[in-house]
Order: sequence, then structure tokens, then C-alpha cells
Amino acid sequence: MSRIQLLDDRLISQIAAGEVVERPASVLKELLENSLDAAPQAISVNLLAGGVKLIRVNDDGIGIAADDLPLALARHATSKIRSLADLESVMTMGFRGEALASIASVARVSVATQARDAQRAFRIRADGGAPEPIEPVAHAQGTTVEVADLYFNTPARRKFLRSEATEYAHCLEVFQRIALAKPAIAFSLKHNDRVTAHYPRGDVTSRAAAILGAAFVTNARPVDVHADTLHLYGLAGSPADARATRGAQYFYLNGRFIRDKVVSHAIRGAYSDQLHGDRQPAYFLQLTLDPGAVDVNVHPAKTEVRFRESRAIHQFVLHVLQQTLAGRVGDLPRPRADLNPDGTLNPALRGVGQFATDTQAGLAWAPPQSVWLSDSGASGNAGGRDPAHRESGAGVPYTAVHAQSSTPGVEQSSARYLAMFDQRRASMLAPAHPTTAGGSAGAIDLPDAGAGDAPLGHALGQLHGIYILAQNSAGLVLIDMHAAHERIVYERLKQALDRGAMARQQLLIPVVLHAEPIDLATLEDAGDALAQLGFSMSAAGPASIAVREVPALLSNGDLPALARAVLSDIRAVGATQALALRQHELLSGMACHGAVRAHRQLTLAEMNGLLRDMEATERAGQCNHGRPTWYQLSLTDLDRLFMRGR
Repeated sequence: MSRIQLLDDRLISQIAAGEVVERPASVLKELLENSLDAAPQAISVNLLAGGVKLIRVNDDGIGIAADDLPLALARHATSKIRSLADLESVMTMGFRGEALASIASVARVSVATQARDAQRAFRIRADGGAPEPIEPVAHAQGTTVEVADLYFNTPARRKFLRSEATEYAHCLEVFQRIALAKPAIAFSLKHNDRVTAHYPRGDVTSRAAAILGAAFVTNARPVDVHADTLHLYGLAGSPADARATRGAQYFYLNGRFIRDKVVSHAIRGAYSDQLHGDRQPAYFLQLTLDPGAVDVNVHPAKTEVRFRESRAIHQFVLHVLQQTLAGRVGDLPRPRADLNPDGTLNPALRGVGQFATDTQAGLAWAPPQSVWLSDSGASGNAGGRDPAHRESGAGVPYTAVHAQSSTPGVEQSSARYLAMFDQRRASMLAPAHPTTAGGSAGAIDLPDAGAGDAPLGHALGQLHGIYILAQNSAGLVLIDMHAAHERIVYERLKQALDRGAMARQQLLIPVVLHAEPIDLATLEDAGDALAQLGFSMSAAGPASIAVREVPALLSNGDLPALARAVLSDIRAVGATQALALRQHELLSGMACHGAVRAHRQLTLAEMNGLLRDMEATERAGQCNHGRPTWYQLSLTDLDRLFMRGR
């Protein structure tokens, strides 16, 4: 007796349903995609009990012809493709021809439809088995598909479903995911006969605001870039709007929502040095390309794809988003002081920091021709917040400690920077604040903030040695000086490394530091990597290392702490090949150690120098670790705090 048997069609469909019909949300996805292929103007969804008892999807599309209706519930029957060539260039949402058949094998299904230009409407039903004969029915043009009592004939599968609230949440996610990509179509959703979502026809901005929130759209950076047959467009969320989860990440390929490792890696890489901790970027992006360049027939759920040139796709998405996120202070919206990183209002500042756009978008400024030099303190605290670490504020001229720098920017130092250090030395013998002509001690002589106002305005002073307070035409600006300077140094280190011209500063007196045997081993193994990063170190004894050259941009930093940190980072990275992949992480750590520390007292000239450098630096809105560097409080916000005009 033969042990190999042919399975009947019903059992085959039920097996296939295990891949296609995971839960009510997967049923809803298949029905919505079929509706989208019918070119509708509006789609409505009605759910009962989270979709377990009923899923009804109605559209006003082209409908189904009466002759085709019996095949609508048949396995491997589709109007989308005819040959392998069609499959390799498919642009429709559905094409496999098995979704409705699989659903009909585990639920009670009814399809009512009237085709365009047809005089009558018809309906076909199936209760977990073979379809019944079609019958006439009253129905407007379009199609209505009802799926009732999901898994009524497979109770074991039904036990795996979650609570009604959980299943509805998954259905809502699918509904919003599809509605977001199709703003020209109106969508409505009812759950237990109550309207829970309604999106009228509109544009991308209005649909994104309805689903992702107005704060996301307000702060997001628009994307619209063509390259040959590739087109990436949509909205890239501001790093300040990063979320705790991946729930606000929407990426579409030729109109279809996908989750792809290549794309996700590229997007994460573009945001890599602007996100704090494990926070996730929010984005709504659509990529269109030749359908022959991607295989969408990888998985029945159709959320996984395989690119024929995955490397090219990765680099395109990465570079487009890197350029999009690389805006400067004057090009971007001003961060709101009353918003948490997830876009929600901070109750402590509710009503404060209303969003303000740059009223001088056309303002231009010349980037400074030299680096903003600082003599960092001895503390290795990356955050610069150690209260035990306090500097005297006594500045030392740069040329008095180090030899002539080979950094082009330093060689071209302007009078503004030379005066900066002269003023710093003079400040040791002067009052805390300069005296204005004819004024009293303590008064600050500031330029008119309303005349030729720069985006970040002009410095007023420091707060607890950590923050800079500045005034611009909009109101008050608060700047975290360590975070801001860290970004400036980091971007310049990246540029120098990319050019292969990391300028070095030779020390007149080498810095000697105590070293463990593992540090000496790392130094011996990673000499080339250290040279690439701008360091020259050598063993100065059995337990010491001499630092002879450092990156010129970091020459005023805490050199012993910097050298130890770089050796530790290289040891953690491993081989030189791995170093090339993680060099920006090393540069980030170097910039952090080389940036000005908290409690360092700055002169007004130094503060304003930092503000001007921020305005000329890309990605200056966040430090290397994703923390915001500045916030804007408008005059209206300040008036509201003090109840002026009430």
C-alpha cells in the first residue's frame, strides 16, 4: 500500500493559510491590497471583536465581472499575471492568487461585487469549503468582501489568537500602514460599529500628519531624490523626534510596505551619529525602481524582498539620507523646548517653546577659517557634568604650549580668534563682565540682536558653566556648549579622515603616560591605524607610552585621557579591517574627549565663536551621541511664562 498520498484541495488551502492567514491583521492586509489593485477612490473597513468575528472591506473600484467571480475564491487564480515575465515585473499589490482561497478555507467568506459598466451585481459565498453558486445581490459599483468567524473550523489555530484589544491593535497598524502610502484614496475604519479612524483624500503631508502626528511632519526633513531609475521620496524624521520603538518606521518599495535588512541598515547608518542610545528614527519613505530589479516573490506575506543590486540600493538610500540630515542650523526648524524626544509635550513646559520657523531662511554666513580651540580640563567625563571637575578659567595661548600646527584652518586664523585669547588673558585682571562705555561694571556690550541676526543670535553669558544663553530675533536660545563643540570637532575630524589628510600636531614635550602590557601590545599591533587617525605613539619604557603627535583638532584636549581612550577603542574594535568599518565611532570618542568641558568659563568672544561655528557645521542640532545641542524659546513663550498681556 502506497504511503504517499495526494492531499485534497481543502487541506492544501488550510496548510497555505498557515502562511498567509496568521491573524485577523494578515487577513485585513490581503483584502486591502486587493482593493488597492481595483483603483478605488475610497475604502472602508468594518471590524467586530478585533476582526475575529468580522472583517468587512468595501471599495468603489472597478469590481469583478460575473464570469470571473467563481474563480475569485479558487487557488492560484489571478488577474494580475499571465507568465513568468509578468511575475518578474509585477507592480500590483497582489499576484499570487492564493490569499482569498486560503482565507475561505478557515473562515466564512462572502464576496459581493458590481463591475464597472455592469447592470447587475452578484455575490459568491464559501463556508470553509468549496464556493457556492453565485447569486444576484443589490450592490453599488465596487466590491465588498466579508470574512466572518475566522478559524471557526480549526479551533486549535483560534486558541493562538490574543485578546480583542491586541488583535484590533494589529489591524489598526496594518490599516494605517496602507493608508499612509495612498493619500489620494480616502480610508475609514470602524471597530464594533464605532468610527476609530477616518482619513479623507489629501496629500502626503496631511496623511502623514494624521497618522504620524503634526510634530513629526513639522520637524521632518523632506526627501525627493532621483538617480537613474531610482527615486527616493517622503519624510525623514528629525533625530530629535526619535522614538523608543520602531513603530514609526514606514518604508515602501513601489508602493508596497516592506521590512528589508539592507534598507534598514542603510537608514540606521544615516542616523547613526545623531541618535541617543537605543532610540529609533521615525520616517516615512518611498522608493520606486524598475520592478525587474527586485524580487517580491520571496515570502507569501510579501513584506520581504530581494534586490538584484543590494549594494547599490544600500549606498543610494544611505547617501541620500545622510545629505538630507546634514542640514545646518539656519536651514532647519528650531527645536521646541516643550517637546520630549518622542514628540509628546513635556508637562513641565506645557505651552512653552511653540515651534518657530526661521524667518530669515535666506540668511547666509561665511564659515570660520579656523577651528574653535579650547584647553579642555583633566576630567575624562564624556558628559562633561562632573561637579568635582572645575577649571580655573585661565586660558593659555595656543602657541605657548604646542609647535606650529599643520592644520590649514589654524594657519589661516582670523583676527577674531587671535583677539579671543588676548581677551581671555585680560579677563583674569578684569571684572567678570566687561564694562560698556559710560556704563556700570557688569553691563554687557552686545550687538543689536535684531540687526543682521544670525540663526543662533549673540551670547549673553553662561549658566552654571554648562549652558550658553544667547539672544536672537525670535527670543532666547539655550546651548549645551560641550555637546555643540563635540559635534563641531567630530564633523571636522570626519572631513579630515575622508580626505586622508588628518592634520597632526607635534608636541614640543611628549606626553608620557603609564601603560599596561595590553596597551603596549595594542600600540605595536595598531600602529598604522593610529597613524591614520593622526596619532604618533611609541613605547617609552616597559610600562609607559610617549605621545608625540595628536590630531591638530584635538591638541588642546586632555591628551593622556584621549590616548588611553583611543587605545581602548582600537583594542575593542580589533583588527585594522574592523577599524575601517568603525572609524566614525572612534572619531566620536575622540571628539568627545577633545571638546570643551563643563564648568569651563568662556568669554563672550569664545561663546559667539562657538555659535558661529555651530551655524557653519552640518548636523549641529545633535551631538555625536544624539543629545540635542540647542533649544529656542520665543518671546511669546517667555511672555506666557510670566503672564504678560493677560
